[in-house]
Order: sequence, then C-alpha cells, then structure tokens
Amino acid sequence: MAGIVSISRTILAGRRNKLRKKRQVKFIQAIWQTLAVTGLAGGLLWISIQPIWVLKNSKDVVISGNQLLSDKEVKSLLALSYPQSLWRVEPSRIARSLQQQPTIAQASVSRRLFPPGLLVQVQERVPVAIAQTRRGKRNIDNDNKTINVGLLDANGVWMPLEKFTSLNSRVELPKLKVIGSPELYRPYWSPLYQAISKSPVKVMEIDWQDPTNLILKTELGPVHLGTPSSQLPEHIQVLAQIRHLPSQLNPNQIEYIDLRNPEHPLVQMNQKSREINSKTP
Repeated sequence: MAGIVSISRTILAGRRNKLRKKRQVKFIQAIWQTLAVTGLAGGLLWISIQPIWVLKNSKDVVISGNQLLSDKEVKSLLALSYPQSLWRVEPSRIARSLQQQPTIAQASVSRRLFPPGLLVQVQERVPVAIAQTRRGKRNIDNDNKTINVGLLDANGVWMPLEKFTSLNSRVELPKLKVIGSPELYRPYWSPLYQAISKSPVKVMEIDWQDPTNLILKTELGPVHLGTPSSQLPEHIQVLAQIRHLPSQLNPNQIEYIDLRNPEHPLVQMNQKSREINSKTP
C-alpha cells in the first residue's frame, strides 16, 4: 500500500508541474501578444502623424464617375482647405455634402494611403427636360405669378437652372420642355419620360397645367391624354401606332389628337383651316 501511495503522489506532482509550466507559457504568450499589439498600434500612430500623410493640394484628390462636370468643378464642391492632414478629413461628411448638391445624385469618398490622397466617386444627375412652373397669385388686372425655370432628371428631381449652368456652362440643355407644377406630375414623371424617350414620335413639350388634361406637343400635333394616370405609357404606345397619320391627313388641318380613350383614338379637325383650304383654287 505504501508503494501505491508513493506512486500516486509522484504522478500528482508531475501533473502539477505540467500545469504550472503551461500557465507560465500562456502568461509569456499573453505578454508577447500585448507587446506586439501595443507596438503595432504605436507604429501606426507614429506613421499617421508623419508629415507625408497630408493633402498638399487639389491634385491629391482623384475624381471619378463624372461626365458632365469637370474634375475641377467637382473639387470646387468639396470645400477642402490645403494643406490638411489626411486623417482629419471625414470622408462620410464630404460625401453627404456632395449629395446635397442638386447636380450630384450619389457620392462616395475614401482615403488613399499610397500615395496619400482622397478618392471621390460621384454619380451625376443628368438633366432630361427644362421645367417651367408658375408660383404666386394671379388676378384679372395683374399677373403676379413668378415663372421658375429649372431642370429635371429622369427621376423627376428638380435642379435650379442657375445652379447647374453656373457649375458647367458647357453642358447642352435638353430640348424637352415641361410646364406645370412638379407636385402634380412627380408621381407620373418617371414612367412617362421613359415611354417618351423610347417612342418613335418626337415630343417637344409636356403641358401639365390642366390637372384634367395632360397635353403633349408632338411632331404629329397636340395630343390630349386626359387626366394623368398610371396608364400614361400605354397612351404613348398608341401614339406610336398612329405615327403615320400625316400621310393620311393634312397636318395643318389637325387641331389635336384625342387619346383620352386609347382604345378609340380620335382626331379633332380644324374646321376653319378646312374651309380656307377648300376655297383655295
């Protein structure tokens, strides 16, 4: 029995020594890990405060994604001062300020470490129509309404004309004209514009002033579409189907084309013009 007790004590002592050594190894590893992390953090901090991590001038800012605005014009919207520490620049704040500009739809900004700089990617709003609206009151004796002129993109976002042209006067303004209140046509604008842009019939003007009758000025003549609805793209499809109408009727005798009921399109003839023409020898 004494021999068994002695062997058990030896085994237990060996296990305690192994556990003690494992704890010592883990302790040493923890110290080394702490030193390594501290050293890395200190090294990164030292590198970050070096004078090389500075935006020296606007050449350190790289612009991409712009097609209408030049690099210089986009950089003028950043509101950055030079020289400036790269680490004091807030990319998210700059991106938000860019997206507040009427000409910028989306923007992303990130730091570039080698060489130090900023990467700015933008998505511009492309104007597709000149929008005209009247604001104010109108009476019989005096027209106090102010005409506001702006630009619309494909999604119906309004852009002040002066703001857009002041940034880039080289951009050719769109030919399509829209008249009326944006509040009236905003729900229908995007699908209608997409349909018009794909239609073989050229549309020069969209008149939304009468909420009960949307009027298009087209190469076929005025087209009355009635009260705006979600079915406007279908109306434009019918308009494309009757695009050969001038070969069947004298365009000068067409007062307007009535597509309020697209299943039964009608042509309102100008009777006065017909009488004049009939008297012509």
